[in-house]
Amino acid sequence: MVGPRNAKLADQIQVILASTIQSKIKDPRLGFVTITEVRLTGDNREATAFYTVLGDDESRKASAAALESATGLLRTTVGQQLGLKFTPTLTFVLDATSDVARHMEDLLAQVQATDAASAAASEGKSFAGDADPYRKPREAEDEAK
Repeated sequence: MVGPRNAKLADQIQVILASTIQSKIKDPRLGFVTITEVRLTGDNREATAFYTVLGDDESRKASAAALESATGLLRTTVGQQLGLKFTPTLTFVLDATSDVARHMEDLLAQVQATDAASAAASEGKSFAGDADPYRKPREAEDEAK
């Protein structure tokens, strides 16, 4: 469970990273990067920053390389602005949330198409056997005799 201090610190790191990437990083490989979340370990020694990049796979790889080369500057900036005894090490991870959501939407579309095809195939057909396949209670059979 993340404590309120860790959550507040993670939010501050996210804001610092986003503003520093926008203003100080002049690497031409860096695309349109958005820091989506920062997670800290319990001892605040390691910070994992999740990010998304607008564009294709090449721009994602180039942005990953640019962030990797700017990690020292970003860590220094975080340490200066937060004034902590120990500045957490930074790790950047590509956020796959949008890819997972797109994949789930594709799967749901496939299921809907399969359901529609199944409903169209069963139109006008009837079940094999009686209309009411369930047994009736014994009392109804005894009264009929």
